[in-house]
Amino acid sequence: MAVQGEGRSTIVEFASASVDKGPWALAGIQALPTSCATHQTWLNHNSAQRLNTDAVIVEALHKEYPQLHLSVVPVAGNSLLAFAAAGNAGLAPVDKEKDRLDWTMYLPPATRLSGGRGVLGDYPLFAKYLLDWRGKEFVMYVVDGMSCFGDWQQTYNQYILSASVQSTNELLLTAGAWNSELHDEVWVFDGGYWQKSAELYNSVQKASWDDVILDKKMKESIISDVNNFFESQDTYEKLKVPWKRGIIYYGPPGNGKTISVKATMHMLYDRKKPVPTLYVKSLSSWAGPEYSINEIFMRARREAPCYLVFEDLDSIVTDQVRSYFLNAVDGLQQNDGILMLGSTNHLDRLDPGIAKRPSRFDRKYLYDNPIEPERVLYMHYWQRKLSDNTDIEFPDKICDATAKITAGFSFAYLQEAMVATLLSLARDSESFAENVCLECMETHEKPVAGGSCERDGWRVFKGLYDFIWLVRQTDEQDKDLDSYVLWRELKKQIRILREGMGDENKSRK
Repeated sequence: MAVQGEGRSTIVEFASASVDKGPWALAGIQALPTSCATHQTWLNHNSAQRLNTDAVIVEALHKEYPQLHLSVVPVAGNSLLAFAAAGNAGLAPVDKEKDRLDWTMYLPPATRLSGGRGVLGDYPLFAKYLLDWRGKEFVMYVVDGMSCFGDWQQTYNQYILSASVQSTNELLLTAGAWNSELHDEVWVFDGGYWQKSAELYNSVQKASWDDVILDKKMKESIISDVNNFFESQDTYEKLKVPWKRGIIYYGPPGNGKTISVKATMHMLYDRKKPVPTLYVKSLSSWAGPEYSINEIFMRARREAPCYLVFEDLDSIVTDQVRSYFLNAVDGLQQNDGILMLGSTNHLDRLDPGIAKRPSRFDRKYLYDNPIEPERVLYMHYWQRKLSDNTDIEFPDKICDATAKITAGFSFAYLQEAMVATLLSLARDSESFAENVCLECMETHEKPVAGGSCERDGWRVFKGLYDFIWLVRQTDEQDKDLDSYVLWRELKKQIRILREGMGDENKSRK
């Protein structure tokens, strides 16, 4: 589709005249004068019963250009329109307006936040172009051969005419290679087919291992495992072992599995020889999950060396497809150069043939709730992010104190505590002059030392008294803490989150 610019107000008129009879009367096909024989043949074909548009177009082009060689190229997989639009070739329409049929389609803004009214784009149903590539010229027709709306056998082809078969083949090989490559994109499998995602690629570019708070040895081991795999093809061959590995990230949600995957993807794209990522969202497809598995591994073998990611592996590989998946992973076909990564919040739900069988997923890394030193590091991460905010006092002692009262919190819970605190401060910064009782969540004088709140109506939840005692102990150890608005609001937000956690607070200290 050719995007024509924001705000264009014209629309494509399918015809300038109409006739009295026939299903195409409103489009005026029979009344359109034409000077292009192939165009007239196509119009006649589309206004009557038909079986094969390709055969009709090929016959018409052979008659119109008997001296030129003709190649028929499906747009899917080798789009010369996209190849030229990226600046790899010159492309100009050479047909008359009355010999051309386009759909003008409205494309809304990617997000409402981006603003704008969107753009209009042309989808050519029948168009003729002159393509200029490396000093050679080609006549190219683009024809939509759809027999009816919703036809699964729809054909959308490019008809390339040239005086040289060799020149045409060189063009098609070059364009085909370009179309099969990633251009600041990630391969994503969803709905039964592969598609290129620039959105995911842009998201990955923002991820870094510097943003991943993990045990130092564990982080170094993960990075080393990935890099060593892609640098050790010769070693695997010398040892006569298959050059393939599998890794599983597991543990409770919200502890860095996804950001670790993105950081790894970014690291692999930054290598001297970039390694592509193939990201699998689901196995659902019109042809069934077995078809999807076959398509996934066919692409992975073609793209190897590559990083093949199955996020939420336990929900992707169900009992229905387990044996088929295992055969694809460790069957007769070679998977050389494929590093598989599976992540799961529930390792116990994975079949032992996946989770415990060597040569399928060889290494497993536990992403558990962070211990206190890791929570301190995470709070320092936020401290650095807010270092240029002069409205918030964020000394080191708040990092230590927050880590002390958040045992059992995942990184996601810690993030929510910080985000909720900052939003609360931004909404009403003048309402935090006094302390809030963490028992009843109201402002009043502190209870007598060692006592509890005497107000009625506040909710008691499991672990509340232990939390209150720990907070009081932390405050007493540093009398200066309560002078910081950030600390006073953090305590309140952490208390609210603890109430919602229920029995989730059963992890490392």
